[in-house]
Amino acid sequence: MKRIAILYGGKSGEHEVSLLSAASIVRHLDTSRFQAVLIGVSKDGVWSLQEPSVFSLAREAEGPLALEAGKRVYAAPGRGLVVETAGGTEELACDLVFPVLHGSFGEDGTIQGLLEVAELAYVGAGVLGSALGMDKEKAKALWAGSGLPVVPWIAVRSDELRDIGALAREAGERFGWPCFVKPSGSGSSVGTSKVAEAAALAAALRAALEWDEKALIEPFVVAREIECAVLGGPILGGSSQDGAAQDWAEPIAFDPGEVVPSHEFYDYEAKYLDPEGARLEVPAKIPEAAARRVRELAVAAFKACELSGMARVDFFMDKRKGEILLNEVNSIPGFTQISMYPRMCEAGGLSYPDLITRLAELALARRAEREKLRFMRQA
Repeated sequence: MKRIAILYGGKSGEHEVSLLSAASIVRHLDTSRFQAVLIGVSKDGVWSLQEPSVFSLAREAEGPLALEAGKRVYAAPGRGLVVETAGGTEELACDLVFPVLHGSFGEDGTIQGLLEVAELAYVGAGVLGSALGMDKEKAKALWAGSGLPVVPWIAVRSDELRDIGALAREAGERFGWPCFVKPSGSGSSVGTSKVAEAAALAAALRAALEWDEKALIEPFVVAREIECAVLGGPILGGSSQDGAAQDWAEPIAFDPGEVVPSHEFYDYEAKYLDPEGARLEVPAKIPEAAARRVRELAVAAFKACELSGMARVDFFMDKRKGEILLNEVNSIPGFTQISMYPRMCEAGGLSYPDLITRLAELALARRAEREKLRFMRQA
């Protein structure tokens, strides 16, 4: 049996979303294969070992996973996870980590770098893939440079607000009004706003720049919102339940789903607070040719950003032109019971418990491959 450390909460605007995702993972974890160690990360970034009762209660009840103050936990270089004791620290045994940390300090490569230094296997993309996926501008630039269709954008840093008139003219000429403003490095639509006119652009940019050092201005696309789950990476010696060998060297994309928001757009409230905020259709009711194109683009976007393990790739399907445009990628997508990523995998025949198991296998295989690399020259 493998010990899996579930890292959740976090110093992020998506802290509460993480509590919901982690609770769902706990409820679907195959306890015949895994023993969970829960590590909660407070809003000020403190890691605390949770009592076993937190896991037990979550298995029996609905709602977010509890996060209680407890013994401090650290990721230590070369030692893995360690926990504070009365006499100092002791190693906290675990085989891998599942960072269920959405947004800043969880999905942006920072926690991945820490886990690499601690020599731990972990679920999801590595440092580079996580950083690229989190930075919407860099991901778009990479995709566009690879010849993939993307939603156009204007990147804005705080010092550029001094000439807001020029920015407003550029946005109006390129995109027209309304347009959207969002932080480049945030998720769950945090800090995102719809801007109806040039006069409102400065306030929207200042709001977005509270969440990241860089904001994006994008056109308002009259479109259907399509999402696609991708799972990938090698499993060495892995096997299915019937014993057949599995080859996951090539990422696979599941049939896409569609988000049909009841709000003006798919904002944070529609995603997580309003139970009637959106209808999620899995699979999406789109032509097979369009679904195939979405799957192909999702895998191409996944590869271009050096992702591994999992990702949810989001698209706009232009209602007027029929064009399919890449919007963004989420390297640690939502894992709540109603989240699109696990739902798309389930619709494709991979149950939620088996999805968690598969991601754990991918994490262990990736760590095994990295251990074969040389980092120092021989004397």
